[in-house]
Amino acid sequence: MASNYNRKSASSGSRRPASRAQAGNTRRPAAPRQARTYERSGATRLTSVRVGDLPQVDRAARAQKTYHRYLARLGVVAGVIVALAIAATVAYNSSLFTIESVSVKGVEHLTASDMQQLAGVDAGTTLLRVDAAGIKENLMKDAWVADVKVRRVFPSTLEIDVTERTITAVVEVPSENAQSSTQWAIASDGMWLMPIPAKDSDAGRRTSSKVYEDAENVLHITDVPYGTKPAVGSYCSDANVNNALAIVAGMTTELAGRVTSVKATETESTTLTIKDGPDIVFGTADNIREKERVCLQILKEHPEGVTYINVRTPDRPTWRSL
Repeated sequence: MASNYNRKSASSGSRRPASRAQAGNTRRPAAPRQARTYERSGATRLTSVRVGDLPQVDRAARAQKTYHRYLARLGVVAGVIVALAIAATVAYNSSLFTIESVSVKGVEHLTASDMQQLAGVDAGTTLLRVDAAGIKENLMKDAWVADVKVRRVFPSTLEIDVTERTITAVVEVPSENAQSSTQWAIASDGMWLMPIPAKDSDAGRRTSSKVYEDAENVLHITDVPYGTKPAVGSYCSDANVNNALAIVAGMTTELAGRVTSVKATETESTTLTIKDGPDIVFGTADNIREKERVCLQILKEHPEGVTYINVRTPDRPTWRSL
């Protein structure tokens, strides 16, 4: 039996509108972000700035301020330097700090007149213009002078501190005709210091008394061979004299203090004369301590007295006793 119910075709009839949920699922593409400008009635046009740009702007401002401060300080420093340079030039060329006194220390064998002549400080020279290096060079030319320090003591004093060589021995150097001899002072480093004049001579009266005092208390080197030619300020080149100096300088026992003179005729036969004792043929300046030990042992073993000792070969010494 035919039904009276009319079924609507799926294709017929109106379509239902999409639900809100379904409509929300359909999205349009987002528009690109752009810097927006806003204009309002009666207001100034403003442009937006990204937050990340703010620190960069601050740093640039601070850097500019620091640079300006640096330039200002640099200008001040430059001005101070220029002012100091001008002041130094004016002081250098003026009579400011004129040398009024020269103080000399450490001098015993050189006289005051010797030092003044050697230093060569002209009148009117100032502490700023004085040639300290030149003064030292002049003083070092003297054989007595081992070292010099020149100091400026403001406002008006020049201080010269001298380290002198000392007399370690007096060498009796024969004259050219071998009829007489001249006493020469020699230092421990072998430098000839000066010929020692007679005390009562004109040269002797101009010589420091310290020279004669030292000469009486130091070793004397005698019997120097003919042909030795000393010169003030030069180093001794005579092998016999140098050997005698090396022996005495190298001795370390009580025997060293008893040596009064050395005969330096030749190296192999260098002979020591000791106080209250025999002559000792010492020979070369080799095995000095062993030779000293042998000499002291011989003297100890012969308390009655010994007139001669030969230790040129210390392991085979010879001697004569009373």
